[in-house]
Amino acid sequence: MDYQFNTRLNGNIAMTYHFHENVSLKRDKTLYKFIWVQSGTLSIEVDHIPMCLEKDEIITLTPLHHLEVKEVGGEYLTFLFNSNFYCIYGHDNEVSCNGFLFYGSSRIMRLKLSGEQSSNLNDIVRIFRQESAVHDNLQEEMLRIVLKRFIITCTRIARQKFDVKEENEKTFDIIRQFYVLVDQNFKEKKQVQDYADILFRSPKTLSNLFASCGLPSPLKVIHERIEAEAKRLLLYTRKSAKEISSILGFEDLASFSRFFKKMTGESVSEYRKRIQREELPTVAE
Repeated sequence: MDYQFNTRLNGNIAMTYHFHENVSLKRDKTLYKFIWVQSGTLSIEVDHIPMCLEKDEIITLTPLHHLEVKEVGGEYLTFLFNSNFYCIYGHDNEVSCNGFLFYGSSRIMRLKLSGEQSSNLNDIVRIFRQESAVHDNLQEEMLRIVLKRFIITCTRIARQKFDVKEENEKTFDIIRQFYVLVDQNFKEKKQVQDYADILFRSPKTLSNLFASCGLPSPLKVIHERIEAEAKRLLLYTRKSAKEISSILGFEDLASFSRFFKKMTGESVSEYRKRIQREELPTVAE
């Protein structure tokens, strides 16, 4: 059964086992998503990158990610919400997931749940179903509380994956702040020094922090975020390479072309032609 709640201020939260069949949810480009495979497998594409999820795997997607469900080989749950219902940026002190669970790069968070973790999330889902059936003036806030609990539980699971403990929690918060800043500023700021200045750290210190957590270098994080945005603009709009280079803050088309070739191994035109040959659905203006 599907559950959906809309507020008077265009807030939206939904839970469905049939996202691939729900036209309105698929069309809504404002939604953050948890996708959790509960049995069998699920074949999807995120930003045109194929991915096969198995039982008790969960991924998190931002409104920037383009999701296409290719094949459903079991049962999966999708938990969705928009910023009008719950703003993860404005409430970062409550859930600490911005720039961690949710980030604009195509390198998305993918978690494998243990039996206990799966049981804990199922308990939250059960509470969400119960609260969805109670229609009173407290329902909206109760659903928001349940969503927060789901986000926090997934954040804790992700922290375990990256071995975030009390002694290195401050270090990881700096890294998370870096991801948030990159998401907000990658079009204007493309050097590690730019972000080091904001965080009152040296570029070398940031590099050491990322290495200590087994993460890509800060410069690679910046470059991957730019690459993801470039590909989205090439895939889902008809903008020219020159227009895209300007949108992404490059000095000229030649600089953008060199960057794209270095990151992908293909020229901009080669990439676009290859995707078109793979019969990508009609793009939007």
